[in-house]
Amino acid sequence: MVIIMDLLEVYNNKENLDPKILNELVGLRIKDIRNSLNLSQESFAEKVGLHRTYIGQVERAEKNITLKNIHKICYALKIDPKELFDFKDIV
Repeated sequence: MVIIMDLLEVYNNKENLDPKILNELVGLRIKDIRNSLNLSQESFAEKVGLHRTYIGQVERAEKNITLKNIHKICYALKIDPKELFDFKDIV
């Protein structure tokens, strides 16, 4: 929880925003929503049309996600892309 709060604090200070922080927050958000839908990485990846390892890498902020894949992920999660960037509900 402390790490997430630290990430959010850095994110809110946009002057010094490291792209890695944004990747970490997006990854956490994807994982949080996926888990709330009771989807494993494997079943979610199949639904999205991406490889399971790619989903894991995005959730762990090891990969930069493309706009095309953001669209695919949001479509599979049935959310608007702007909801992916709503970090206030990350636990």
